[in-house]
Amino acid sequence: MATVHLRIGDLVWGKLGRYPPWPGKIVSPPKDLKKPRGKKCFFVKFFGTEDHAWIKVEQLKPYHPHKEEMIKINKGKRFQQAVDAVEEFLKKGKGKEQGSHCNSDDKKSTDSKGRKAPAKPMKIIEEDDEDPFKGGSSDKELTDSDPEPSSVQRLVAGTVSGFKWESSPVKDDPHFHHFLLSQSEKPASSMETISKRLKIIEEDTGSTSIQAADSTALNGSITPTDKRIGFLGLGLMGSGVVSNLLKMGHVVTVWNRTAEKEGARLGRTPAEVVSMCDITFSCVSDPKAARDLVLGPSGVLQGIRPGKCYVEMSTIDHETVTELSQVITSRGGRFLEAPVSGSQQVSNEGMLVILAAGDRSVYEDCSSCFQAMGKTSFFLGEVGNAARMMLILNMVQGSFMATIAEGLTLAQATGQSQQTFLDILCQGQMASSFVDQKCQNILQGNFKPDYYLKHIQKDLRLAISMGDSVNHPTPMAATANEVYKRAKALDQSDNDMSAVYRAYIH
Repeated sequence: MATVHLRIGDLVWGKLGRYPPWPGKIVSPPKDLKKPRGKKCFFVKFFGTEDHAWIKVEQLKPYHPHKEEMIKINKGKRFQQAVDAVEEFLKKGKGKEQGSHCNSDDKKSTDSKGRKAPAKPMKIIEEDDEDPFKGGSSDKELTDSDPEPSSVQRLVAGTVSGFKWESSPVKDDPHFHHFLLSQSEKPASSMETISKRLKIIEEDTGSTSIQAADSTALNGSITPTDKRIGFLGLGLMGSGVVSNLLKMGHVVTVWNRTAEKEGARLGRTPAEVVSMCDITFSCVSDPKAARDLVLGPSGVLQGIRPGKCYVEMSTIDHETVTELSQVITSRGGRFLEAPVSGSQQVSNEGMLVILAAGDRSVYEDCSSCFQAMGKTSFFLGEVGNAARMMLILNMVQGSFMATIAEGLTLAQATGQSQQTFLDILCQGQMASSFVDQKCQNILQGNFKPDYYLKHIQKDLRLAISMGDSVNHPTPMAATANEVYKRAKALDQSDNDMSAVYRAYIH
């Protein structure tokens, strides 16, 4: 166990969330900005940008001892520019050691003879087997020389703008979209319904974004990208995604295939949404709908121009997503696939798991959007990989749901209590919120769709086909698929996937 002392003026590597460590300097926060309550942290100014952030002490490392390590694992152009900025800073500082203090603190830290008094350090306990820069974290209590505020002081908009966040030379760097101060002023008005908060294409494009109502929202503090966001498809998943994008301050233009979608005013065509926006997301039901959306009349392809970004979030097969990538990039567009794992409830809560593949720069540009809609995201490499992974996940989930339904009905057929079966199941190794929720809904006869049965059957079918293409057997999925097909024949398509239970009782 090593003890590291950090002081104001030190150069550090700061890490936030899943983003790479970035070089910065510990500075004094603005006098009217208090520390977030309950957090042991330093206020860090990041090099290569004008962004600042409160960073937890366990997410900080001294700059010089870890420089070579960080340079080896981060190769991006902007990262190198930031490192160059550190070296330029050191040159201008005439070779001062990393631990030197800011001038403002020198005035406060002198003894009776006018000499500098050592600043009281903050200890960082670094566990050798628990490195936050490699995915771990530390829950150790740390000694802070500053008292914790009794309440979190929020900044008004004028105070935030005073820091000139927008003047950053790398303001489009996705690593820093989320690095702004964690406190923000609540808007005076209450949260409005989605239909009143949407940025619709018929309206003036100069309208301002809607700020997050609560900086302590489930996803944490998010600084929305200044890029214009489009979203095509407001189904079970899309509606929740758009709601969270808006709630976290993004400006969103929407379009939906069906005019009767409640709660949203609709744009005119996919092509127009794409032409107006920098990044356009789509989330539709199946490969045909995804293909028609891009290639059909007034479709996405007609609005693509060089530099436009298109993000396909639908759960589709890798052949279709590869085709869409090719036609988008042939027009100079940038493409990312990003299907999501979750349900309507998970989407509404902003806790989706996002699987992305394709253009890495688009993935980075979508940083604040992915934070708003999900709890985590994975970048899986080349186009098609996310589609494959998503189908495998849904194949497992669909097969598992069918097995649970089979167990419930077998319990009933043999005179066992279904509720007792569920109680036992939820105390064992298979216990999960998914099992509990789905089984309770079954026992209550509640099949309101959280994930459509017809869609999980589609995913099983596509997964089986994918297995066939590589000569890999999928007998469990094939059996489950037949059960879902029977449920569809019983008119359960538009019910929740848990309605597969009815295939066993009819």
